[in-house]
Parts: sequence; C-alpha cells; structure tokens
Amino acid sequence: MRVAPQDAIAVIRAGLDAGVTLLDTADVYGAAIGDNERLVAQALDGWSGDGAAITVATKGGLTRPGGRWVPNGKAAHLQQACEASLRALGRDVIDLYQLHAPDPRTALTTSVRALRKLQDRGLVARVGLCNVTVAQIAQARDHVEVAAVQVALSPLVDDALAGGVAAYCVENGIQLIAHTPLGGARGIKKLRRHPVLTAIAARHDISPETVALAWLYDLHPLVVPIPGATRIATAAAAPDVLTLTADERAELDAAFVSGARLRAPLDQRAPRPDADGEVVLLMGIQGAGKSTAVTAWTERGYGRLNRDLAGGTLAGLLPKLDRALAAGERRWVMDNTYGTRVARGRVVDVAWRHGVPVRCVWMETPLPQAQQNAVLRLIERYDQLPDPEELKRLAKTDPSAFAPNAQFRYERFFEAPQADEGFSAVDLRPFERRPTSPDAQNRALILQADKALDERADAAVIARYAADGYRLLAWSWQPEVSAERVTDDEVRATLQARAGELGLDIEFAWCPHPAGPPICWCRAPLPGLILVFLRAYALDPARCLLVGGSRTDRTLAQRVGIEYMDVDDFYAQKEP
Repeated sequence: MRVAPQDAIAVIRAGLDAGVTLLDTADVYGAAIGDNERLVAQALDGWSGDGAAITVATKGGLTRPGGRWVPNGKAAHLQQACEASLRALGRDVIDLYQLHAPDPRTALTTSVRALRKLQDRGLVARVGLCNVTVAQIAQARDHVEVAAVQVALSPLVDDALAGGVAAYCVENGIQLIAHTPLGGARGIKKLRRHPVLTAIAARHDISPETVALAWLYDLHPLVVPIPGATRIATAAAAPDVLTLTADERAELDAAFVSGARLRAPLDQRAPRPDADGEVVLLMGIQGAGKSTAVTAWTERGYGRLNRDLAGGTLAGLLPKLDRALAAGERRWVMDNTYGTRVARGRVVDVAWRHGVPVRCVWMETPLPQAQQNAVLRLIERYDQLPDPEELKRLAKTDPSAFAPNAQFRYERFFEAPQADEGFSAVDLRPFERRPTSPDAQNRALILQADKALDERADAAVIARYAADGYRLLAWSWQPEVSAERVTDDEVRATLQARAGELGLDIEFAWCPHPAGPPICWCRAPLPGLILVFLRAYALDPARCLLVGGSRTDRTLAQRVGIEYMDVDDFYAQKEP
C-alpha cells in the first residue's frame, strides 16, 4: 500500500508517541533505494520524544533490478549498502543491521563476515539475520554474534515455530522479530474468520487480529511482532496488548499447536519413553527408495500415510494423522521426502499431542544415485525414457514421473534431521546401489559421439573392442533439434553416415534438449541415455568402458559405475 511521505511520517510519530521503541525498515523499501530509511530519519528528526531510546533496525543484501527482489550477499555490496543506509538514516551507527536474505550465489560465511567487519568498524552496533534456518543461524554464529533473527511469524504462518528457528533463538537469547505478524491483507481476512480468535475477541470487544498479536507476544519475551501499520490509529494502538488468561492461552495453543514449542522445553512435552505407539518418518530425496523400504513397516501392521497415494499436500496428511491417533490407531509410517525441519516439525507436533513418539528414518541416498533410481523406475514403468512434455503429462497421475528439478529443489532446501527436532531416534539408512538390470552380464564400448567420433576417430581401435565382444554404442547432444534447426531424422542420418565412414555398426542415441537448467533426464551428466543402453542390452556397468572428452563425461561414467577413458588416451592405445 502506497502512503504519502507526510502521512508515513505521521504514522511513525504516532507509534513513537504511543510507546513504540523499535522501528524496522530496509534500504529496498520504497520507490527508490533508501526512501523508507529517509522517512524514518525525518520522523525521528522532528519528533519531540527521546530518539536515543528508539532502536532503528534496517537491512541490506537485496537489490531491485527491474522491480524484482534479487539477493546480493557479496561483501562489497553489503559494505556499500550499509554506508548508504547510514547516510539515508542520518546516523553514525545503525542500531541493528540485518542481512535481508541469504544469497544462494554467495557463501553465507562471506556475507556474515562482511557484517562483522562493519561492526568492527563501528558502523553497526548489532548484527541480525532475516529469513534463515536453524543451520544458517548456527553457521553465522561461528563468525559473529547474532543479536536478532527476523522471520515471518503469525498464527497462520508458523514455519519459524515448526522448524525450530524460534526455539533456537529463545534457547540462545536471540531476539526473534516477527514480520508480517497478521499475514498481510489476506491473512487478516482469515484471522477474522478463525473461530477461536473471534470467540476470544468477542469477550473483550476487540478485533481478532489484536488477539493474534496477543498470542505472539505471549509466546516469549524475546518474540517481538512488528505490525506494518499504515494508519495513525493502528500505529497508536500497536503497544496495546491483551493479557491472555490461562484458559485463553490453552484455547489458542490447541488451535495453533506449534506455539507449545516456546511455552515448554522439549523434555517437558516429549512422550514417555514407554509410550504406546510410534510414528515413523521415513524420509529422503525423491528416488531414495522409500517406496520399497516402507513395506518393512506396513508388513508389521503400521498404517501408511503418503501424500502421493492420498493426494493433496504434506500438510493435508496432518489432520488424518491427528484423527487416527485420537481414534487409538497409534502406529503409522509416513514416507514422503520431509526434507525440511518445518515439514518434520509439524508431524512431531501432531504426534506429541497424543503422547506418541516420532522416529526418523533417513534414507541417505546421494543425489547422483537418486537420479539413477528415478531414471530406472521410469524406464521400468514405461519401457522408455519419457521426454519433458511426457513427464508433465505423466506427473498428473504418477508421482514417480518427475523432472530433475524436483531433486535439485530438494537439495537446495534440504536440512539434515537432528535429534533436537524431537525425534525419539534418528536412524540412518545408507545407500545401496540397485542393479541396472536383473541379468546384467554383457559389455559395451560407449562413445561420446561428438568427441570420440570426430576426425580423431580410429576405426581400428574401436574394431578391436567389437572383436572382443563389446557392443558399440554412442550418445550425442543435439540441441539443434529443440531449436528446430534440424530434425531427428537428419541427426540420425548424419550419425549413421559417420558410422558408415568408419565401417562400424554403432547404435546411437541423443539428447535433443536445450542448454540451461535441465528439463530432461538425457543430457549429461544426467544418466538417462546411458541407463537406457544398460537396461536394453543387460549390460554390466563394471564390464563396460565409456569414452569421452570432458569433465561432464567423466562425471557421468563415475555416477553410473562405468570405467572412463579420455578420448585421446583411447585412440593412443597401441595394438596389443
């Protein structure tokens, strides 16, 4: 919502007059860099109160190219941003300077060390972080004292509670600043319809959103909500907080279960060691082998809850688990990815409400092996490797038909499970390589056609392998097909003509998809085309040789378990 500068200054001063002591802004708020910081400076400059009693917090580390929000956590940018914020605020020292968001292109340690240098120079009094995980906070604290963490937190957006960020901050004496505490305009509409909030609000003749703020303030003294007031009346009422009764607190905690994570330590809420029942969280990357492993529990009588089978979302499974546990069905296995503390924490919260412990079983399958498992499953199910468009269509009914970006996304957001999440145990299941074919015993010479079949190709060297029982196979990358500059038939004719020139019988396969983020399983180093070869001809990877000319080719061979030889070394082989 756009507010005229003079009105914004009046809103800030109304809040200050009412007792607000924390003003939070950022360099990127407003129409231009520093706009909101300059408004804060003007509001404080003409205010009649004690400006020294006000904490001014701002943030750096985001840029706005073309109106987009793009993180930039480089040290040079943070230094420049901090110095610009000091000028905009008209201050010599920023009370609390926060990293607006981690930059995925810059190591977090680089950004945090930059903040520490700003602090050492006396430009920043305290350092804070925004939109971070428990692991990121812990990592940052190795390099700087973290005074505050700012995350989205409201009764309806409780990831910071479920994921353990709030508990970690409280345990370590870190202020937790809750931005968007009412969930924005849409959130306020939902809060006004929530039965528990509206019931408590009616008793006190106040709004449901005021009750929501009271719940947040009541969680812990270190939790500081920052409503984004845009009207004088709202700002003036910001410090007025309802004091909840014990009964009202219990009502709200029953409605918003993750709040209990701050009200009592884990050991006070944990199920008894001898508690009846168990929820097993069988987690791991897509393709880790969870669907196979889950039978170990279902055969023992555990019920199974799986988003792919039930439809919907992971969050949609929680009411089902809640109802089942309440009905006395106390043994369940849940076998989706559960790659974040937030997703796992929600399961723990529901189970603990019923006094049921949660055991985490982590299928620790590395990404390359999970990719191989995913491709093999597709080939087994469809007798071919589906292209990107087919994958989109199949994914509507088959959860195993996913593109590579699903696994890449999991890797980006994955947080390794820890005992402090409330698990009775964390069991690690190491990866076990599955055979590419049940009767794999044959061998093949697999050539990267774009490099191994160019002008350097020596037909005599290749022919010796063929005479020794190696099947001759070759793969190629042909992005010109997706660009519609050539057709598949033209590619096939060109490759076969090259084999004819060499006098060799070679079978070809190629990836026709473009460069950039992979949308297919067949572009190296993804293993699609090689696994198609292995399955089709019952090839034993340990008896095959892959010849290529790049690090990508070498990586592909290593991932699939095939011996690799550089093309120059291959053709340098002497006659035995």
